[in-house]
Amino acid sequence: MKKSKLRNIEIFPKKYGFFPYMFLIYLSLPILYISHQTGFKRIFGFVLLGVFLVTYRQLYCTMQKKSYSYWLAIQMIIVFYFSMAYDPNLLFMGFFPANFIGWYNDNKKIKIALLCFTVIELVPAYYHGLFFSKSAFYFLPFLVIMFLSPFGIRSMNKRMELEKQLDQANEKIKELVKREERTRIARDLHDTLGHTLSLITLKSQLVEKLTKIDPDRAQMEAKEIQNTSRSALKQVRELVSNMRAITIAEELIQVQEILEAAGISYYYQGSTELTEIPPLSQNIISMCLREAVTNIVKHSKAKNCSITILKSTKHVQFIVKDDGVGLNNMNSNGNGLKGMEERLSLIDGEFNITHNKGTSLEIKIPIIQKLEKEGAVI
Repeated sequence: MKKSKLRNIEIFPKKYGFFPYMFLIYLSLPILYISHQTGFKRIFGFVLLGVFLVTYRQLYCTMQKKSYSYWLAIQMIIVFYFSMAYDPNLLFMGFFPANFIGWYNDNKKIKIALLCFTVIELVPAYYHGLFFSKSAFYFLPFLVIMFLSPFGIRSMNKRMELEKQLDQANEKIKELVKREERTRIARDLHDTLGHTLSLITLKSQLVEKLTKIDPDRAQMEAKEIQNTSRSALKQVRELVSNMRAITIAEELIQVQEILEAAGISYYYQGSTELTEIPPLSQNIISMCLREAVTNIVKHSKAKNCSITILKSTKHVQFIVKDDGVGLNNMNSNGNGLKGMEERLSLIDGEFNITHNKGTSLEIKIPIIQKLEKEGAVI
């Protein structure tokens, strides 16, 4: 039991990685200056350094808590005392509280903390005459970096928070897509299998009545039931196969086969290397392309169809164009186009249909560039 409890003890939260441990190396500077002292001053210096280590650990463990400001205040007081009573070079310990100031979300708190930080850095520097000596060229650049570092840390934390929200949004989108697919499957089952199964039920009732009255006709109806059931089985298999996620590259191959089978010439322009598009978005785009091509085959009376993919750093655009009868003679408010709009809205995509010697469907989706996750740095 004791061993398991020891294993569960964390010096620093795991989410911050090795950074809290790595930056403890900067404590070698105060250790060096304190060790040169003698008597009470040396003992008291190491005691304060121990308290400083406690504040360093607690600041990582009390984020978003009221005690966070108290621990930060204690740490700044220790830095102030060290730089006043021991050595002006210990002003560089200010990098520690500067890092933690950047973790504030409240603008009022960060302003108060920056004001206190200014005092603990500039007063000792003035006391030791650093601004009026040759050492100014040595200290000033580091002081500037220290004063700017809270803003850099704050900016980094905002990016990390946005990435966290983005991950949560993607998870929510996945759930919404699953729900939308369940609705689609239920609708397809109702529309395709509902009629077929009703027909089988009616015919089976008819066969039951005809077995005694007209056996020959009953046999013929039984064969029709067999054919109808095979058709229903085929429909189920098609529904199951449509549930599998498909990439855009795979869908383009199927698009070509469908158009060629319908006697429509197919032209393609662009790259099929779309690794920057996540699988979820690829699956939605594939379904939209399939719907667009199905409309062309069924309604457009087109002889030619082209698909163009245009990529930029922020967007990917898909243009499906045909030379058919145009939008005016097609059902632009059909369930297919409505479903396409609903799917694209899940990934912040949009589509536009224009009529100019045929129909042109333009689909545009954003490319989300995720930043590499980083730990907290000082």
